[in-house]
Amino acid sequence: LLARFCNHNFCYILAFKKYCVKETHLQKGLISTKGMENLPLFVLPMVLMPGEVQELRVFEPRYRQMLDDCLLDDRNFGLVLNDPLQSINHWDGPRVHGCEAEIIHHETKGSNHFIQIIGRRRFTVTEVHEPALPPFDHPMLESLVSQYGVDPDLQSMLELIPEDVGHSKLYISAEVEYHESQEETTQPQQDKLTEIVSTVLTRIGKMLNIDIDMLDEWVKSTPMVQVVDSEPNSVYSVAALLVSDLEARQQILSKSNIEDAIAELSHQIATSYEEE
Repeated sequence: LLARFCNHNFCYILAFKKYCVKETHLQKGLISTKGMENLPLFVLPMVLMPGEVQELRVFEPRYRQMLDDCLLDDRNFGLVLNDPLQSINHWDGPRVHGCEAEIIHHETKGSNHFIQIIGRRRFTVTEVHEPALPPFDHPMLESLVSQYGVDPDLQSMLELIPEDVGHSKLYISAEVEYHESQEETTQPQQDKLTEIVSTVLTRIGKMLNIDIDMLDEWVKSTPMVQVVDSEPNSVYSVAALLVSDLEARQQILSKSNIEDAIAELSHQIATSYEEE
């Protein structure tokens, strides 16, 4: 926790997150509210929260293809925690719950793409669509593997896709059901979130040896308290700042309503105290 709160980028990320969440909605209007959609999936050891800003380096051929598709069609993708126990054409499959990601900045350096994303709607995966090819370590792709560790070009990979596959997408996609957050965070819920943030900050302040007479004022004046508001995603904004454990974040993301998400956040924070 101390490392996360002392990160010099924190204030920038907080301010940028607030701007993106509110300004982008004003510019685009409400994001499409249709419930079901086929969504390209970025399956990673990572959990994205609604309203959270993250940066990714895209270098794998399958995800470079996915990024090209998203940029060309001006569409979002889903970011889902990987499940090593659920194989999809020999790749790690996705967990059931994920978060829609909107690309807010993109630049290319050589063969690498660097993107900045912001979490949007939560979703549940209802049906997974396999990628056209397995990983490079599969016998089917032995002819493409370079002894120098250089990824093959896209065209060479596409030529190896079996005719019966029926598509040329190298990435996993899925039918997803979005969870539209229409309810606001109530005042009692905001008070609970503020209490959680204040408790964590108080512990950190004591670790930093802040004078006990100044500690309460320091906690109240920190910009971290500003993430708590009436917005539906307030609990996820707090979780994004306080929780780093992937499984803990996944459990919070999977909750069906604000009250349950706050209860799970409180449980995860308490568990982290017990493990210290």
